[in-house]
Amino acid sequence: MGLFSFIKGAGKKIFGSKDETVKEEVVVTPKTKTELLKAEIDRLGIPVSGLDVSVSEMVTVSGQTVTNADREKIILAMGNIDCVGCVEDNITVTNPEPEATFHVVKSGDTLSKISKEVYGDAMKYNVIFEANTPMLEHPDKIYPGQTLRIPVL
Repeated sequence: MGLFSFIKGAGKKIFGSKDETVKEEVVVTPKTKTELLKAEIDRLGIPVSGLDVSVSEMVTVSGQTVTNADREKIILAMGNIDCVGCVEDNITVTNPEPEATFHVVKSGDTLSKISKEVYGDAMKYNVIFEANTPMLEHPDKIYPGQTLRIPVL
C-alpha cells in the first residue's frame, strides 16, 4: 500500500481527447472517470474482488487480490492513463510475494536495454514483457513516460 507517482499526460487516453472539430464540449465527470477506470481493469482481465476506484486529485484504488503482481498491474493500469498523475494504493494481497520495482521508460529505452540494466542480461526482456501483460501487447510497444513492472528474478 502506498502512493505512486506517474507522468501525467503520458499514457492511454480513455477519458477522451480534445477534438477541435467537435462542436459540443464533452464533460467527463469523476463518476464517469471512475466507471472508465474500472472498465479498463475489466478489459485487461486482472483479477480483483471488491474493486473500488475513486477519482479526485488522484486515483485511489482498493480491493483484494491474490498476488502482488495483480496489485501492481492494477496500479500501473491506472497510472499509465493520460491525465492520471498519482495513484493511491489501498489494495490488500492475500498471498503476498516479493514486490517488483517500477521503471519509467526513457526515450531510447527498449525492453532488452532495460533488462540488461536490471538483470545484466538483455535476453531476459521477456520477463519484463510478461510481467506487464496485459497492459503491453507487444515487446516493442513501449513509450517514454510509461511505467513498467520489473519483477524480482
